[in-house]
Amino acid sequence: MSESEGLKRLVRDKYGALAARDNEKDQGDCCCADAGCGTDMAPLVSGYEEQQGYNPDADLGLGCGLPVDLAGLHPGDTLIDLGAGAGNDCFIARAAVGESGRVIGIDMTPEMIAKARRNAEKSGFDNVEFRLGELENLPVEDNLADVVVSNCVFNLVPDKARAFRETWRVLKPGGHFSIADIVTLGELPHELQRVAELYTGCIAGAMDRDAYLQLIRAAGFKAVRVQRESRIAIPRELLMRHGIPAEIAGKLADQTTVMSITVTGEKR
Repeated sequence: MSESEGLKRLVRDKYGALAARDNEKDQGDCCCADAGCGTDMAPLVSGYEEQQGYNPDADLGLGCGLPVDLAGLHPGDTLIDLGAGAGNDCFIARAAVGESGRVIGIDMTPEMIAKARRNAEKSGFDNVEFRLGELENLPVEDNLADVVVSNCVFNLVPDKARAFRETWRVLKPGGHFSIADIVTLGELPHELQRVAELYTGCIAGAMDRDAYLQLIRAAGFKAVRVQRESRIAIPRELLMRHGIPAEIAGKLADQTTVMSITVTGEKR
């Protein structure tokens, strides 16, 4: 098994187990869960409850921003959510695009897709669908979406460059994306990179901010800009739980700058 496939399996197993839980938000080391990452992003993430279309059954506390809030949606738009999880961002987007719009959620974890479909069925939505697939090879035709969103998922993708090219492919000319994700300022210390479990906590998969933005531009996007950003504190205790000695964990927590950013860009 390749390193890339091993990481994907790790993510599927972790998030499959989370999907099986009954809406527990204390998710351990999940990406930006309130008690998991211990971040100063909690007020931003908790803003979900104020969004029209918010579905508590679909909120597993896995996001690191509110990308739909900055997506500039209009009634009748077609939106694709990459890494849709249990569907929360999709349902918020559906409230904006209305009955004349269309929402497609993509996720590579079968258990998440099943949970999202159940949530959609309970809501009686016939213009929200969920498809099993990977961000590097989206099960969507070319030039379909007016808008693409994603919430703290590109971190978990081994080949981010290909995933951004796929995002470009599925957007219509004139379409745009709004992506919330985790980046670093500078290179991530080796001690964090080697802790595989942190990969599913949106830490070990983080790229340098400038390199991340360059990947997006290299995929062909224009007007790429960061609309929101906030520093995330890495708890020393979290690193110690993953076998990093206390002295090193303290230095990493102090020296590593991790940011939550929401980025937008256009396909022209």
